[in-house]
Amino acid sequence: MTTSTDKLVASEATMAGSKRSNRWWLYLLLTFALVCVIAPFVWMVLGSFKSEGELRQSPPTWWPHSASLDNYSKLFSGLDFGSYFTNSIVVAVCVTAGNLLFCSMLGYALAMLEFRGKRALFTIVMATLMIPGVVTFVPLFVLVANAGLINSLPGLILPFLVSPFGVFLMRQFISGLPHDLLDAGRVDGAGELRIFARIILPLCGPALATLGILTFLGSWNNFLWPLVVAQSEKSYTLPVALALYSKGQNSTNYGLLLAGSTVVVIPVLAVFLAFQRKFIEGIATTGIK
Repeated sequence: MTTSTDKLVASEATMAGSKRSNRWWLYLLLTFALVCVIAPFVWMVLGSFKSEGELRQSPPTWWPHSASLDNYSKLFSGLDFGSYFTNSIVVAVCVTAGNLLFCSMLGYALAMLEFRGKRALFTIVMATLMIPGVVTFVPLFVLVANAGLINSLPGLILPFLVSPFGVFLMRQFISGLPHDLLDAGRVDGAGELRIFARIILPLCGPALATLGILTFLGSWNNFLWPLVVAQSEKSYTLPVALALYSKGQNSTNYGLLLAGSTVVVIPVLAVFLAFQRKFIEGIATTGIK
């Protein structure tokens, strides 16, 4: 009996080892893909410590010959960096908070409540997912201009407080929650708002983290809309200011551009690292592939 068991264990171990050895090409492919993804970021960070002459030399070099912080000193001293950074933070945080609140509320209504026109409303939400943002850019700008919000932070925030993708994401996640929880809350006399705040939202951590990271990333890196709406320096966000002020008299200042890009990436990377577990769990549980 022991001998047969040992043979079975040995055969299973051999099969597992052969499967691992046959996957070497998969590991090689994944390693190559990882290098392709990371290489531009490594080049950006290393280039931010190079002089302008070294960045323009041919052939280019990876490691800086004489690393310096001149680009960062120009970035923080030559530009009104604090104002631009504050504008970016305010816009990104407000847009993210609005999406977390309103998308989850609409997602809850579409998933758990029954009302007239529910299917039609969800169809409209899904239809808007297929409309490119460029198509609605001009009409949205006209609406913002008629509302007198040009060159203001509300003009950068209000048009993006709700996104159809966020509504779809939250609706998909909330649909998987047990309806018995809602029935129990209604039996105890809780209204829909209290059920939403006390029962639904605490269970939506993974989906909220996913939506928050994606929304913050999109708002923080948004360039075209702030470029058009923010028509003076007081309303510039960091990507717009960086693009406009990295240009010299004759050419682009690549060292300043790379240093600014490195600073822009840091908050997004910090947010993702802080919520990466919830982000992966939210992607896995909402059917987004």
